Amino acid sequence: MFEFGLPWVFALLPLPILARLLLPKSEPLSSALKVPYYRTLSHKGSSATGNTLNLVLLWVLWGLLVAAAARPQWYGEPISQNSSARDLLIAVDISGSMETPDMILNGNPAMRITAVKNVVGDFVLRRKGDRLGLVLFGTRAYLQAPLTFDRETVDTLLAEAQIGFAGQGTAIGDAIGLSVKRLTQRPAEQRVLILLTDGANTAGEVAPLKAAELAKQADVKVYTIGVGAEEMVQPGLLGSRFGARRINPSRDLDSKTLKAIADETGGLFFRAHNPQELAGIYEELDRLEPVEQEAETYRPLKSLYVWPLAIALFLSLLWASIPLIGSLIAGQQRRQKRPQTGNVSLNNNGGQQV
Repeated sequence: MFEFGLPWVFALLPLPILARLLLPKSEPLSSALKVPYYRTLSHKGSSATGNTLNLVLLWVLWGLLVAAAARPQWYGEPISQNSSARDLLIAVDISGSMETPDMILNGNPAMRITAVKNVVGDFVLRRKGDRLGLVLFGTRAYLQAPLTFDRETVDTLLAEAQIGFAGQGTAIGDAIGLSVKRLTQRPAEQRVLILLTDGANTAGEVAPLKAAELAKQADVKVYTIGVGAEEMVQPGLLGSRFGARRINPSRDLDSKTLKAIADETGGLFFRAHNPQELAGIYEELDRLEPVEQEAETYRPLKSLYVWPLAIALFLSLLWASIPLIGSLIAGQQRRQKRPQTGNVSLNNNGGQQV
């Protein structure tokens, strides 16, 4: 839809006429130099038709300038975009224990980090409308992806995470503290942290429960997930069944602290023994923290003032070049009308031959 942003500017269109009528005529400050043949030049160089064209062109230029000042603009078709007031950070443990192959994925043993990447990646791609971020932690916690609407990039960065990049320890408190710091830098009605780990806090400077208190003060809701099977067959000598024994690969998981963190911040604690339970947990999180369904509608706006300005500039250049073109044509015509003279020589009879 086409419209003018400042339509009242068109009230300035009669301004040249008002200036002509109201302003006093200027008087010459000194006597002009009189040229005897000026009247002849003036008569040859001007005409009623030329004056009319100049007047029309000046009015067109003024109208174009006023039209540009009135801000012509074009509104496109309405576009709907899902909106959400939720900032959601996902903190994933990439310590050495996440290499434990106690997950069964597609019928084959898989490391914990592989199952987490598959399940959490699908969760990230579903969160259309939320602002997502990714924190990875081991001995240290660091921000891998800041809060963004670009879900594909967050999924890619998660898939590229490698065990040991952040050290072999587990700094749960530091991961929560870093997440709270990032979430509170942005205004939001809902701030959510989903923390996934398979162990206990063994590194870092901030205790997990102290970090939970900070999260509560910042209105950050923390959901904690403990991942890892409770039973795993460890092969015997040379990979044979002889000497094989069953162990608990999740004996180091501090479920008590993870539950206390969730309770302190108003979240929930989940326990995932296999990829299926992990997928169910993230489906439950989708239900507990649904994506906003209300959509904001906006119409793209494109300014068009450059077009009348460009036309006015072109006409001004054309108008300024007309006298130059006219003088060039007149000079060419004068050269063509000038009489031509040839070489004069004497013939044998004493006459002249041209």
